[in-house]
Amino acid sequence: MKFAPQIKIPATYIRGGTSKGVFFKLTDLPEAAQQPGPVRDALLLRVIGSPDPYGKQTDGMGGATSSTSKTVILSKSEQEDYDVDYLFGQVAIDKPFVDWSGNCGNLTAAVGAFAISNGLVNPQSVPENGIATIKIWQVNIGKAIIAKVPMTNGEVQETGDFELDGVTFPAAEVQIEFIDPADGEGSMFPTGNLVDDLEVPDVGVLKATMINAGIPTIFINADAIGYQGTELQDAINSDSKALAMFETIRAHGAVKMGLINNIEEAASRQHTPKVAFVSGPAEYVSSSGKAIARQDIDLNVRALSMGKLHHAMMGTAAVAIGTAATIPGTLVNQAAGGGERSYVVFGHPSGTLRVGAEAQLYQGEWQVNKVVMSRSARVLMEGNVRVPGDVLAS
Repeated sequence: MKFAPQIKIPATYIRGGTSKGVFFKLTDLPEAAQQPGPVRDALLLRVIGSPDPYGKQTDGMGGATSSTSKTVILSKSEQEDYDVDYLFGQVAIDKPFVDWSGNCGNLTAAVGAFAISNGLVNPQSVPENGIATIKIWQVNIGKAIIAKVPMTNGEVQETGDFELDGVTFPAAEVQIEFIDPADGEGSMFPTGNLVDDLEVPDVGVLKATMINAGIPTIFINADAIGYQGTELQDAINSDSKALAMFETIRAHGAVKMGLINNIEEAASRQHTPKVAFVSGPAEYVSSSGKAIARQDIDLNVRALSMGKLHHAMMGTAAVAIGTAATIPGTLVNQAAGGGERSYVVFGHPSGTLRVGAEAQLYQGEWQVNKVVMSRSARVLMEGNVRVPGDVLAS
């Protein structure tokens, strides 16, 4: 039997925020994969090492978590006044599925740097030293993002002293602005309510804030489902009944948000919506052993991604948290003490994060102008990935 030889594709492996992913230039992909469709999906699945029934992604670049099973495709922007088009693919670990329904806020931190280093940005708009302002068009959700990338002697500055909880080593700070981040068409609150009664089989009726900002997110109160809000990963991820409960909440919330027509469709939309539970400020010890004091945070938030509690906080979910926190009456705002605010500091399993937001009520509808946070990014490896050539016959 004759087997197709491996092919090699230029790629860069990058940490962005608390995630890692394989980055490609669109024009570097095999021609058959330069368009959306089954060939592209099959290629990215093989690159990452999915589907893997062992759940380890040993035969690929993935790291067997939702934070490290990610792909990015970048190209010169087709949008007027933007530098780069950013397409994100969340690769399932144990299923042959790539979810294109949402953005990755963490990997956003690496998009501007990759675009500069790979010739996707007009060199005349990039300073020799200082801060390069890169205008990103997020293709998955059709939204604008501004990345402030530090430059030194004509090169992207990656090293620095900015510390990001959830990342072991310091790096250069990259400020990200999510412009008008309400995700999807229509109201930022798709039900028209800041708080809804969400009926969930075998759970009951839960109070829920369902918001489209950054990424569609369902917020519930921690105590309503038997948690304190200070839990770490093992408390949730080792409990199969808890994970099943969260998936049921996610599916029923997705229907109520109008993202899917019935709960069965949730299985083919794993990346969105997210589910998060909130509680008031309380002290705890983070996963790294760092003590988080009650007075240092406004609230605690724990969020699930791809069926598991996230080790820190997804960047897009942080956008949703920052937005909801600034809108009086949401569960997030209530957990933070209520009232008006322009930013929030929340605790997550790996530490804390500050997110600023500008929200306003306009003609009876809440709108958010932008959400701002700081992340960091660093190239880990660059060169070529290799995959068996028969993947292109998918």
